[in-house]
Amino acid sequence: MPGTAMERQLLEQSLQLACRAPSFHNSQPWQWILTPDGLDLHLDPRQLVASDASGRQAVLSCGAILDHFRVACAAAGWTAGVTRYPNPNDHKHLASITFSPMSFVTEGHRLRAEAIRGRRTNRLPYGPPQDWDSFEPTLRRTVGDSVLVDVLGPQAHPDLQKAAALSEDARQYDSAYHADLFWWTSAHDAAVGIPHSSLNSAAEDERVGIGRRFPVTHHQPSGAGLHTDESTVVVLSTFDDSRTAILRCGEALSAALLSATMSGLATCTLTHLTEVPASLAVVQRVTGRELPQVLIRMGRIPSNAEIPPPTPRRPLAEILMARTSPRR
Repeated sequence: MPGTAMERQLLEQSLQLACRAPSFHNSQPWQWILTPDGLDLHLDPRQLVASDASGRQAVLSCGAILDHFRVACAAAGWTAGVTRYPNPNDHKHLASITFSPMSFVTEGHRLRAEAIRGRRTNRLPYGPPQDWDSFEPTLRRTVGDSVLVDVLGPQAHPDLQKAAALSEDARQYDSAYHADLFWWTSAHDAAVGIPHSSLNSAAEDERVGIGRRFPVTHHQPSGAGLHTDESTVVVLSTFDDSRTAILRCGEALSAALLSATMSGLATCTLTHLTEVPASLAVVQRVTGRELPQVLIRMGRIPSNAEIPPPTPRRPLAEILMARTSPRR
């Protein structure tokens, strides 16, 4: 790399940590290419989910790992400079990254990287988040101004439950969609997908109400003790529907999840409420936004609730390749 180079081992360690980023159905649709100029992030078409016909969810997912990677680099003492969509003729080339050393790594940098390790998608019902009034300004600051942020309390749950029901109804006879869900929640590949240990029982699904309905699991409900979901829901909307806006929304999603984790809040990302026109219309009406992209449940779980195990990840050898020629 011309200029300042990040040592290969440190870069791989940062990528390994960044790969804990959430993705649609844990599909991990990213490909990293190391070049003499830096590091490139590409969309991996082999990992696209069939029901994500537009690729929106995949780009959101890649935005999340891009932000995770910046966080991991900062904890290692490096600033990752990002150029989004550097090649207008290549929509799969999402970002190019160059590196420069940081003058000092703060405790905040380290704690944010630790939040990557501690974050889980928790689909159980939540209690109301504590100290929300003090947390919300932090959330808005870390998410930044590239997206619009709306906060919905439990009073909005009936509308969101209606949106979830409309989403289910729209896909009741959609064989391709249900085949998709079955494939990504089956033990077809140890490195991708959602294991049954990370899914709710049927009883737990009923208590949440606004979550995506995955294939029913047969494990016993957890002893969490919450019978209703009183989560606060954060909605991230974009200013336009460009690819860059969706990528930045994924980055904002990552920032929101890590901030919540650092504040001791459980989180669950919801995208099914914006995937079909009928449910999207409900979210648009509730938020007053034209382009809501993703919703996040945030709240408190009881101290006796089980922490979901980490979901699997593809090995680094599958997602990182080196190219000897510089960028064009």
